[in-house]
Amino acid sequence: MKYLWLLLPAIGWGILPLIVVKTNSKVVNQIFGTAMGTLIVSIFVMIFMRPSLSTTTFIMAAVAGAMWIVGQLGQYTAYQRIGVSQTMPISTGLQLVGTSLVGVFIFGEWATTTARVAGFAGIVLLIIGAVLTSINDQAGSSQVNGNRTATLVMLLLTTIGYIIYNAIPRALTASGIAIFFPESVGMVIGVLIYLLVTHRTSALREPASWRSLIVGFVFSIASLTYILSVRDNGVNTAFVVSQLSVVISTLGGFIFLHERKSRRSYILTSIGLVLIVVGAVITSVF
Repeated sequence: MKYLWLLLPAIGWGILPLIVVKTNSKVVNQIFGTAMGTLIVSIFVMIFMRPSLSTTTFIMAAVAGAMWIVGQLGQYTAYQRIGVSQTMPISTGLQLVGTSLVGVFIFGEWATTTARVAGFAGIVLLIIGAVLTSINDQAGSSQVNGNRTATLVMLLLTTIGYIIYNAIPRALTASGIAIFFPESVGMVIGVLIYLLVTHRTSALREPASWRSLIVGFVFSIASLTYILSVRDNGVNTAFVVSQLSVVISTLGGFIFLHERKSRRSYILTSIGLVLIVVGAVITSVF
């Protein structure tokens, strides 16, 4: 079973962007469906597994879930503006760089000189990989290029939400199963705040929002199997294999969503993907 747990997170997170786009709904519907679907699954997890956690842990995990919404909003918006095949490698690279730096400067990881040298070399590979995948030689108007640049800046800023989401659980002693429910509560609270601030509460009644529950179910399966993979395979192995999701989603964008790039851009994207996976291996091993 441990090999199944190892592969399911990569598959789940890899096909998730494709399912999101195929819902043919607005970002507001997608993000609500994702959060609510995750909450539904987490309630069943709480009922059947009954994990224990303190009030402080609950609150911190809920904050992490709310910050995840910030990152996911940026990612879902980028899917619609520049496509899955371009968004996922860039977003993944940014998350890996940010999470690695938080691990070094806040949690004291990479304690030895060798680990620091190798780790920062991995970060360089991640950055180069993300840059290569962002290159698109297809001609466009100045307005299109301007929108693309704005989208990349938005993706960079919202990735801070993902980084905080990944950092908070490191400071908690509770298991991943235990914090899954409070994280999902935080996700729903984050979405409701977003709907109120943007005056889009009508999304609560729209069928497209409830059709997007499937996205939350897929996300939950990937997240829960990742927790089981960490238990059975170790953090490093589970994390590295899970990063193959970026390859699945990027190739899926080309094959199933028919996203197009120039021949040179395809080559650079392929090289970038390899560098991102190698960089993920290096930064996680050390």
